[in-house]
Amino acid sequence: MAADMARVDAVIRRRLSSDVALIEQISHYIIGAGGKRMRPRLLMLFAQALGHQGDDQYELAAVVEFIHTATLLHDDVVDESTLRRGRDTANAMFGNAASVLVGDFLYSRSFQMMVSCHRMRVLEVLADATNVIAEGEVLQLMNMHDPDITVEDYLQVIRYKTAKLFQASARLGAVIADAPSSTEEACAEFGQALGTAFQLIDDLLDYEGDTVALGKNVGDDLREGKPTLPLLLAMRLGTPEQRETIRHAIQHGEVERLPDVIQIVRETGALEATRDAAKKEAERAAASIAQLPPSQAKNLLLESCFRSVERRF
Repeated sequence: MAADMARVDAVIRRRLSSDVALIEQISHYIIGAGGKRMRPRLLMLFAQALGHQGDDQYELAAVVEFIHTATLLHDDVVDESTLRRGRDTANAMFGNAASVLVGDFLYSRSFQMMVSCHRMRVLEVLADATNVIAEGEVLQLMNMHDPDITVEDYLQVIRYKTAKLFQASARLGAVIADAPSSTEEACAEFGQALGTAFQLIDDLLDYEGDTVALGKNVGDDLREGKPTLPLLLAMRLGTPEQRETIRHAIQHGEVERLPDVIQIVRETGALEATRDAAKKEAERAAASIAQLPPSQAKNLLLESCFRSVERRF
């Protein structure tokens, strides 16, 4: 998809234009850090799988990347993160206030771009998505340092905070292709399942990966007191002593206990169980688009399901 992504990047560069120098500087800093661009790819692959040929897919692909980038800027401030994609975070470089305000700029710029598409359904999908993402951020904040949340509570945060934009991106591909509602829902289910699988693996890698490969600090979730699935499962599967170690680490954000926590999640099989949960979501995603006609785009979508689960960064 190199040619398609080059067109999206051209839209991104053009739409980042601002008379305010600091906005351009921070926006280009975080967008220029790269990233997987999974959400724009999803949108374009679904549009192409359903026979869409127009240029509006590139504009909307840039919109979802802007929304995603805005959430990253805000997330890093809330989480006090210092490293993302192998570089200093924007808040570490430019300060919290500038990061929050440039995130607001990207949100508002994305809505300017949506309006230019002149499709009410596009506005409806993305307005709903951004609202749900904000709810997910607040839910996650409420769950911080709480070792007693349920797995369903955790999954709700994932579906709101991460999977919702995957879902919206996939749905938009169907919307601009004028696909029937049943196909639109199938695409949306794919996006939600893939986004869930992706976040499950992200949470696993916080205890299995390394800082250089991930481009962020291993153990950040523990430092922030996030009760993610590997920890919830380790508490369920571990001994009373292991359970108490993890509970205390979550409650107090004890990143210095990271080696002990990593040993526990490995010994209890929590990492394997988390990866199995991600595989089930990937299989749900693949099954949801069985009705789509054969195409190279569909093949790439199916491939993305299993790549998301097997990735190591």
